Amino acid sequence: MTALIFGFAFSLTTALIVILGDYLIKVAADGGQPVHSTLVITGCLLYAASAVMWYFALLHVTLAQAGVAYSMLTLLALCIIGVLYFDEQLYFREYAGIGCALVAMMLMVRLA
Repeated sequence: MTALIFGFAFSLTTALIVILGDYLIKVAADGGQPVHSTLVITGCLLYAASAVMWYFALLHVTLAQAGVAYSMLTLLALCIIGVLYFDEQLYFREYAGIGCALVAMMLMVRLA
């Protein structure tokens, strides 16, 4: 059980790092900044850091468990950021995807 907790914690950390990187790159893109801007480079460096965290996640859980946890956390956070900070709208398809992600996460935890 401890390995599962560590694995999901590292998956969460990986997702949070990637989400911050995504946010920085989105701000740069919306601002028309070039690919060599500080925001884009910082976002890319965060992606690289997330790869290290992903390695530690995979030491503790299966690829499927880590993948579902990472995907669900990233999906939820990016949807929230899109709605709150970039005035994007969610439609039925997005709500259905969020529901599927939550169900998948529950199944993976129960089957662990």
